[in-house]
Amino acid sequence: MIRSRIPRPTLLADIGGTNARFAILDEDTIRQLAPVATADHPTLEAAMEVALAGWTGARPTKALLAVAGPVDGDRMQLTNAPWEVNGLRLRRTFDMSDVRLVNDFAAVAWSMPGLDAGDLRPLAPGEADPEAPIVTLGPGTGLGVAAFLPGRPARVVAGEGGHGTLPAADPEEEAVIARLRARFGHVSAERALSGPGLANLRRAISECRGVSVPDEPPQAITRAALDGSCAVARAALEMFCAMLGGVAGNLALTFRSAGGVRIAGGIAPRIADFLAASRFHERFVAKGRFRPWLETVPVAIVTHPAAALVGLARLADED
Repeated sequence: MIRSRIPRPTLLADIGGTNARFAILDEDTIRQLAPVATADHPTLEAAMEVALAGWTGARPTKALLAVAGPVDGDRMQLTNAPWEVNGLRLRRTFDMSDVRLVNDFAAVAWSMPGLDAGDLRPLAPGEADPEAPIVTLGPGTGLGVAAFLPGRPARVVAGEGGHGTLPAADPEEEAVIARLRARFGHVSAERALSGPGLANLRRAISECRGVSVPDEPPQAITRAALDGSCAVARAALEMFCAMLGGVAGNLALTFRSAGGVRIAGGIAPRIADFLAASRFHERFVAKGRFRPWLETVPVAIVTHPAAALVGLARLADED
């Protein structure tokens, strides 16, 4: 349980492309409900009914939802799942006075100041400037990007940086990106730096090497890379980590994030040791004249299992 000052019953939800996590903000406590798989339910409303069935307290009168995709108003379509999120329909269905939508990585970014040292796994040391931005990015079903800007009031900038063009840093990456371009046209960072992206990398590397590998889900590819049972899977995960470092370094420069860079999402905690030993940081700092500055920026993996819910509670408190 996570402590909060919020004195009202509010439903918090982190709606991702793979899973939806729910919690009730009751008095001064966040009480997490059982997560549900997005694919198991035809609509968000159906998933919410299942989640709320496990709650025996007073029904929430408000909801704050973190959703995976761009938010404009109170209606949106998830980027990597078939659900539509409709605030008006949710208010009517669940008899709520208010339903607010925020970008899922905006919610993660709001959690950054409240995370403890135990919620982070350092990748690169450094002294964080408490008055400087903190950049958060995270490969999962997609690639989320946001930045926390301290101040009075504090602000969060949520973008769609995962859909920016993926750069190549060497001939092997150029060859892989050429394969991806033939499949997708535009090759965004998310085409490589996500669960589906890892599968894309493995397929492209196998084609470049002229070897055949079966189609497998990202979890199986990760296991094969970590246990060394598939050389192509390991090469894909190595490239994944290197590319992630390059993109993270670009974002650090974009925001001048002397407050730090945090890697969130579902993948990084599962490959933490591999990521730490990879070329991630080498590529993070390989930015020419700004290398000395980037070497001072602290980088860490977010290991808190419900950072978005923590961020939603803070955002509700800000309101």
